[in-house]
Amino acid sequence: MNVYHPKPGDRISAFVSDILVLEVPHLDRPFIMPLFANGMPTLLFQTAKGQINTCSNYLTLFGQTVFPETLTLKENFVLIACFFKPYALTPLFGITAKELTDKPTDLNLLHPAVSKSLQEQLLHASSTAEMLLLLENYIYGLTAKIKSDTRLLKYATDKIAVNPEVEVLLAAQKELNLSERTFQRMFENHIGVSPNQYRRIAQFHAAFGQLQKRQFSQLSDIAYEHGYADQSHYIRTFKEFTNLTPKQYLNYGTDENENVPEN
Repeated sequence: MNVYHPKPGDRISAFVSDILVLEVPHLDRPFIMPLFANGMPTLLFQTAKGQINTCSNYLTLFGQTVFPETLTLKENFVLIACFFKPYALTPLFGITAKELTDKPTDLNLLHPAVSKSLQEQLLHASSTAEMLLLLENYIYGLTAKIKSDTRLLKYATDKIAVNPEVEVLLAAQKELNLSERTFQRMFENHIGVSPNQYRRIAQFHAAFGQLQKRQFSQLSDIAYEHGYADQSHYIRTFKEFTNLTPKQYLNYGTDENENVPEN
């Protein structure tokens, strides 16, 4: 298995925060990849059909993921995930973000004419580099049509992600000179979740990164560093977003049927 993170091109970096490439040229048994909350809508492509719940397709657009899911692939594959900035769904795809919260959707159902052509080009690409260029060109084409102003959303989501504690919500709301109701609706419509839910996801994702890299002596170190009341609070939250305890997650992947690429 080859895992790497190519840097998003300058043309799309205002809306794409990260890219994950996963190449599995030899697969002896089903590959099961957990999908956890990370605060970022995602465009996912695989060269083999992937199954999430009862849906099976090549190109999937994700909104906010609150409840954990799994992606299952049964053939050798290349997977490319383009992780968008939290506010990207509405300006890029012209949909209300909350429509896709916990509802991963076949991209062909949203933009059939363009995305079906994209899918065919991706499936017939001769290399991963060509796939990456096709996806970059597609996203760049979407950015050229943007008419909405994303500066308020960028400021609010960046501020919360940097310091995802409860107090940051009121501070961001006041700095933007918005009423509580307007602030709430802005997040629900353009991010897909409430401000506090986004804050909790950002808090979880920051702590998850530390756990995944095993940069701790004991779980309480992670809990206190990321603003959880105690270790028990952190474990409950972790299980809410993953259906696993931190210990179970760290052991996930020791079974050959389970795979957790770093992201």
